[in-house]
Amino acid sequence: MEQLRLNARAKINITLDVLGKRDDGYHELSMIMQTVNLCDNLTISTDKSGDIELSSNYSWLPCDERNLVYRAAALMKETYGIKKGIRLHLEKNIPVAAGMAGGSSDCAAALVGIRNLFRIKASDKELMALGKTLGADVPYCILRGTALAEGIGEKLTQLPPFPNTTVLIAKPPINVSTAAVFGSFDMSKVDKHPDNELMTELIRNKDIEGICQNMCNVLESVTINNYPIIASLKKAMLEKDALGSLMSGSGPTVFGFYESYDKALAALRYIRGRYNIREIYITTVFNTGR
Repeated sequence: MEQLRLNARAKINITLDVLGKRDDGYHELSMIMQTVNLCDNLTISTDKSGDIELSSNYSWLPCDERNLVYRAAALMKETYGIKKGIRLHLEKNIPVAAGMAGGSSDCAAALVGIRNLFRIKASDKELMALGKTLGADVPYCILRGTALAEGIGEKLTQLPPFPNTTVLIAKPPINVSTAAVFGSFDMSKVDKHPDNELMTELIRNKDIEGICQNMCNVLESVTINNYPIIASLKKAMLEKDALGSLMSGSGPTVFGFYESYDKALAALRYIRGRYNIREIYITTVFNTGR
């Protein structure tokens, strides 16, 4: 039996702008995304059953067609005529429903892993086209690193590597509906939009202070209004030496960039104690390789 183990890495939004609503009901976006080294782990193996079997360390996680990993395996079997069975085991570490593309990253890992395990001659570009049918963030999670995402998130431009930085990630104990956030978004209530051209230049110059001063997520105008703890977490990170802090995606996760692990650790201890947050992590940015 052959087996592969892959890391499915989370993402954060350095910027997120909403340009308008499309005729299909989706919103037109322009955002810069960055992969971080907070990972789920996906183990993939083969057997002779011909079936797909998915398991997880979370008993409540759906392990059937409702799960993007299962759907990715089914799509690969159908597209490439795979006859053997595929067994997948998902170890979740990325917070769920957190604005960090955990499910999309798991899906991307399944597509890449099954291609590699079965030695299928498919490029990353081909897998990204398949992944788009499963979710708008899946192509980015195959590309990874630093990228400008446009359209609904599927039009990608690779950017220069992000400066090596320590990242503190905190997800408050609330769940946020992405659909509800976009449904409540009101462009007239946004007083600041990100400048992605400027941000690209700051990233190219590895100007972390400039990056932190210009980070912007317009969806904060909705999510913070409904969940004030997000603003409190941002303030706490800044008070505890973060160079900058922002909400990722539609929330509720908040991240901060730090000059050192020790400063991030001090902030983690303070925030975990004050807000009783269990899902809080110190990690780093991820730029190359799988």
